[in-house]
Amino acid sequence: MARNIKTFFYGINRGLTGLLPRLLLAGLLSALLLAMLTACSERDHVTVLKLAHGLSPSHSVHQGMVYMADLVAEKSDGQMRIDVYPSEQLGTERENLEMLQIGSLAITKVSAAVMESFAPSYRVLNLPYIFTSREHTERVLDGDIGSEILMDGEEFWLRGLAFYDSGSRSFYTKDRPVMHPDDLRGLKIRVQPSPSAVNMVRAMGGSPTPISWGELYTALQGGVVDGAENNPPSFYLSNHFEVCRYYTINEHSTVPDVLLISTKIWNTLTEQEQKWVQEAATESVGYQRELWAESERHSLEMVKAAGVEVLYPDKEPFIEAVQPLFDQFMADPQMSRLIERIRALE
Repeated sequence: MARNIKTFFYGINRGLTGLLPRLLLAGLLSALLLAMLTACSERDHVTVLKLAHGLSPSHSVHQGMVYMADLVAEKSDGQMRIDVYPSEQLGTERENLEMLQIGSLAITKVSAAVMESFAPSYRVLNLPYIFTSREHTERVLDGDIGSEILMDGEEFWLRGLAFYDSGSRSFYTKDRPVMHPDDLRGLKIRVQPSPSAVNMVRAMGGSPTPISWGELYTALQGGVVDGAENNPPSFYLSNHFEVCRYYTINEHSTVPDVLLISTKIWNTLTEQEQKWVQEAATESVGYQRELWAESERHSLEMVKAAGVEVLYPDKEPFIEAVQPLFDQFMADPQMSRLIERIRALE
């Protein structure tokens, strides 16, 4: 192309000898070539963001993130791309968070329980029985309260993009069922590295034991812990049902997953790129929720077929056991106002 342009200008130059200085023609040629090269460079440039997390590719949350990546590619007409790395390929949940904070990773997914160590408002989402129904949960997370909480981690370089449905967490145990808080006495229960989770299990009478997700199967198998607590898809897809034969659906907490982007990366994006990412994240939420509902149903069917005893206890004794946690939160003016706003949306 450049050779053809030079030939073109050479012909003009010969025909206009004496009318325009050669220096002017050379300047015009250089300006035209520079403009063409700049346009090609801008057209060929692709912004690539890396997204890493610890879930398996079969998990609905992973599929929701893949859907988001597809939307970004579509919205940007290929000018932007999100590469998704599941199954702790780039590190553990904690390592991914740290990489976000220094800007070496763009996006990750963590449980909102982990975020309470960075942003205080996330603590309210970890309160047991704070939500009364799935509809109540969605009204809170999709509204002003959810938006405020997502932004609460920005000073720690962790900007929230969206909440994904992670269902409700319940207890699963190896040797005996948990039908009442008293049944937790003497049991070591794995919890997330979250003060709220630790305090909740302790309030119910169990012995909370923080262990990383990747090490939990071995810990259950080896008797390091007697049980754990999580949602049906996580219980099934982790194969923990192979070790734990009792699953008690007491639904003590409804802690969402949160999609985070490094503010160091976010601030390097153009306004248009930020819009593509945010729109795609928001639109992927509905898709992920549909997948989640189906995943919950399928997971419970599969663990039952594998011989797990799925139990549905009276929730009232569990609710009463954690009331002291609410009393502590209500003593904090900021938390008290947040709880009252959430309750107003029931």
